[in-house]
Order: sequence, then C-alpha cells, then structure tokens
Amino acid sequence: MTEPKPPPVWRQPSGAPVSCLEKIKVLNDNWRELQQLAQDAFEDALLLDCDEAQIRQALHELVDALHNPYAGRK
Repeated sequence: MTEPKPPPVWRQPSGAPVSCLEKIKVLNDNWRELQQLAQDAFEDALLLDCDEAQIRQALHELVDALHNPYAGRK
C-alpha cells in the first residue's frame, strides 16, 4: 500500500503561500478527508469489477466539474 499524498503548499491567487495556520489546518483536514473518501470509492468500484481507467476518468471529471460559487467576488 502506498503512502497518502501529502497536502500541497496552499497558495493565494497571487501565488503567495497561505500563512494563516487555522486556514492551513482546515485545508489540510479537507485534503485528507477527500483523499480517503476518493480512495474508498476507488477501491469499492474495483471490488465491484469496474474498469480502473473509467473510474479514474470519472474522478477526474468530477473534479473538473466543480463550480466556483465565489468567482467574480472580492
């Protein structure tokens, strides 16, 4: 079994790293939860005899379809 991918360095739109420790904690917690949920869903699909490439593509499409409800604000 491989090690979970560590969270990235979170960046602001300017490219500067997020410096607030509470924000980083929330982002890292969300990252770990999402990673575990995606891994569980992936493994379930494989156990249910789904095609690995299709599952990966579906997960990519899911992320690509996420909507930014805050676009244009600031």
